[in-house]
Amino acid sequence: MVQRDLMSIGARAAASGPVNVVVETPAGSRNKYRFDEDLGLFLLHKTLPAGAMFPFDFGFIPGTRAEDGDPLDLLIVGNEPTFTGCLVTVRLLGVIEAKQTEKGKTIRNDRLIGTAETPKIRPGERSLSDLPARLLEQIEHFFVSYNDYEGRRFVIIGRKGPQVAAKQIDEGIREYQEFKKRSIMP
Repeated sequence: MVQRDLMSIGARAAASGPVNVVVETPAGSRNKYRFDEDLGLFLLHKTLPAGAMFPFDFGFIPGTRAEDGDPLDLLIVGNEPTFTGCLVTVRLLGVIEAKQTEKGKTIRNDRLIGTAETPKIRPGERSLSDLPARLLEQIEHFFVSYNDYEGRRFVIIGRKGPQVAAKQIDEGIREYQEFKKRSIMP
């Protein structure tokens, strides 16, 4: 059996095609999983309080880096959960822009939003504006509440479309490439 480094999969199969997302935490889970790049495994990171659960599959875009040093996060809006470690090709819908403050330090910690897209799954949604407003409010509420429980302040500062999300991914790819260069330099 051939084992491959998940980060080497890359953010996209083609330059402008769907985005690759590796699911860390499936929809409906109270357990938050986190991919450990050094071990190449998914670790149980924490458990959400009773009554709280991830509203949709939550994962990362391989081959990217965000301001917090982790790969870019993406929430996959869909009807059914997948599983931890599942690779999903995703159509970008947009980004919920946010600032996160912890221990007096504030960083951008935007949440990219997309929907699964495969040859057999063709969603009608093209942007966040195609989702019901109430659903977007619930997603934002989840992230605010989740961070509040963790002792962080999470402030929504805006919503942008798929073009802004794509630019963030391009920047995340550049950041990852710089990270890799620094990692191999003596």
